[in-house]
Amino acid sequence: MVGRILGGVLVALVAGALAVLAWPQLVGLEQAPVVAQAVAMRGSAALIAFAVVILLTLMALLVRWARAFFAGLAIVGLCFVAAQAVVIGTRGAFGEGMPTPAPASITVLAWNTLGETPPVADVADLIEETGADVVSLPETTYDGGAALVDELAARGIEMQQLTFAYNTVAKADSTTLLVGTELGEYRTDTTATTTNNRPTLVATPVDGAGPTLVAAHTTAPGVRDPSVWRADLRWIAELCATPDLIVAGDLNSTIDHWAGLATPGVEGARIGACRDAAADASAAAIGTWPAALPPLLGTPIDHVLTGEAWRTTGFRVIGSQDGSGADHRPVVAQLEPVAAATLPAPATS
Repeated sequence: MVGRILGGVLVALVAGALAVLAWPQLVGLEQAPVVAQAVAMRGSAALIAFAVVILLTLMALLVRWARAFFAGLAIVGLCFVAAQAVVIGTRGAFGEGMPTPAPASITVLAWNTLGETPPVADVADLIEETGADVVSLPETTYDGGAALVDELAARGIEMQQLTFAYNTVAKADSTTLLVGTELGEYRTDTTATTTNNRPTLVATPVDGAGPTLVAAHTTAPGVRDPSVWRADLRWIAELCATPDLIVAGDLNSTIDHWAGLATPGVEGARIGACRDAAADASAAAIGTWPAALPPLLGTPIDHVLTGEAWRTTGFRVIGSQDGSGADHRPVVAQLEPVAAATLPAPATS
């Protein structure tokens, strides 16, 4: 009898722990150490749990005297797998593709290059293939950005370069932003605060006409002390109060971690008043890191965010660069001004 009671208590404790891992927002633990890391890898967690469920099922069949205990754990584990599958399916594991761009649309590309690991020509190929107007390149230095601008110019693509670096020693301490010349001249907003351990660049149009562009790279969540990471996410949320805003880059967080940071009353807001392009395009479950894992087993931490003046018309995670050496997958989003949403779409041939 005592054994059954203890077994029941243990099953209940495991069920509670798995419930927190499946939806930590319910108890406000989405930014807690360990939990933050676990909830970021929903696909991997589901796969591991499913393997454990199979093992527990075999144990229930083989160990007769503890059959109820192992069966109870297996059922709890299966519920966890089902919950993860529902979240992944709801957020989108495939995306909706990229439609024909409207005249007023902007294409935004973001890629953490792991200290300029991919060859310049490969990055230029991707920019050319996607037709990107704005390119956010965390971990790309001024020199790396300049080489890329020269390569693009040789192909007839003119882009302006802005780079913000904390130092010139580590490439991870630089972030580069490229802006198509058709969007007008931009300058780095030196009055803006920024993220802590990694640099985030805020750029504004010189003539005041156009969106504020942000090439973002937030701190990764520390297992022992995530306070700096949390501060970076709060800063992004505050920045998102600007309606005419586009943020792109490595945010080292998923939409789970942003629970509680969304501005109340703003439809679709995920962090501050910003919407997440991947979530709006049913692609928010596709992992962008690490590139070595299949997309559904990774974590979607690379994002394009939009202020209230913009809407997402397309988004995709690019898997064609998985062998480039970079540990992140690039993401590309197609955006258009909300004011242009009612305009007729351009004719397609």
